Amino acid sequence: MKINFKRIDHIQICIPENKEDEAKRFYIDTLGLREIPKPDYLKVNGGFWLEIADIQLHIGVEKDVAVSKRHPAFEIDQLLAVKEYLISKRISIKEDKPIPGFERFSLYDPFGNRIELLERMTK
Repeated sequence: MKINFKRIDHIQICIPENKEDEAKRFYIDTLGLREIPKPDYLKVNGGFWLEIADIQLHIGVEKDVAVSKRHPAFEIDQLLAVKEYLISKRISIKEDKPIPGFERFSLYDPFGNRIELLERMTK
């Protein structure tokens, strides 16, 4: 059977227990994402859900969160302006190795989660 993948519905990253308020300040106040309702039956697990582009970013809670190179990557506009904004907010930035056709860098949330931002280069 061939699986017909249509699109990414959501991505989940994890934060330590009892850090939802700090995570909301980062993801909602700094990055400008919009919180969306999380089903009542899942609220007992902690965390919250966000809207980013046409997908959802689920912020989950785990007892032990390990820093990893796993990450989502989002294509954006005005990469350099966004980078300057994040630096002005003292957000940790990492210069990534170039890949053909894209400018890119990664940022880190307060819990060590890596998020790559990239912009397609025009010819």
